[in-house]
Amino acid sequence: MTFNIAALRAFLDTGGPALWAIAGLSVVTLAIILWKLWGVTRQGVWSPNAAERMLARNDASALPPSGAGLYLRFATGVIAVLALPPNEAREETARLAQQELGKLRSGLRALELIVTIAPLIGLLGTVLGMIEAFRTLQESGGQGDPSLLAGGIWEALLTTAAGMAVAIPAAVALSWFESIAERAQTRMEDIATRIFIRAARSKGQE
Repeated sequence: MTFNIAALRAFLDTGGPALWAIAGLSVVTLAIILWKLWGVTRQGVWSPNAAERMLARNDASALPPSGAGLYLRFATGVIAVLALPPNEAREETARLAQQELGKLRSGLRALELIVTIAPLIGLLGTVLGMIEAFRTLQESGGQGDPSLLAGGIWEALLTTAAGMAVAIPAAVALSWFESIAERAQTRMEDIATRIFIRAARSKGQE
């Protein structure tokens, strides 16, 4: 285990501070992705059945307020605001939807920032490494060993590759979580529309 840590440290030292920074970003990226996976699972974005059963019963009075999934909480909230005047009810419904979507999208700005800065840090490390390699060549009077120059160049390019290796999974995760939020928004719009239509029909029959 000590050897592995030493080898990892030596590898990171090869790329200099830029590679260390990218390694830190990779840890943060993994932590955010795992946290978001836990969050969306806990919010119940893949479990709309409870809300559908409640809509079929058209009764939210017996629903427990705690531990309810995203769609169940939203549907319950929409039914509760039907007692308000129509305009206020719609505004409150929009507020409830934004509140739930805000929870789904929390942490995505951090992923977006990582997608942006990881390649830039890698590129910065490459530029600094190339500067150092050519400075060494200049100091040798142009008589330096080409293999040493090539070694300096590949070490410099290592940070660009590392930056992309972090940014690409972060971009994929960001796109996936955004698609989850978009699907949740579409489903909530459908739930709200059905509830409002049902309420309008009920008032029309009275």
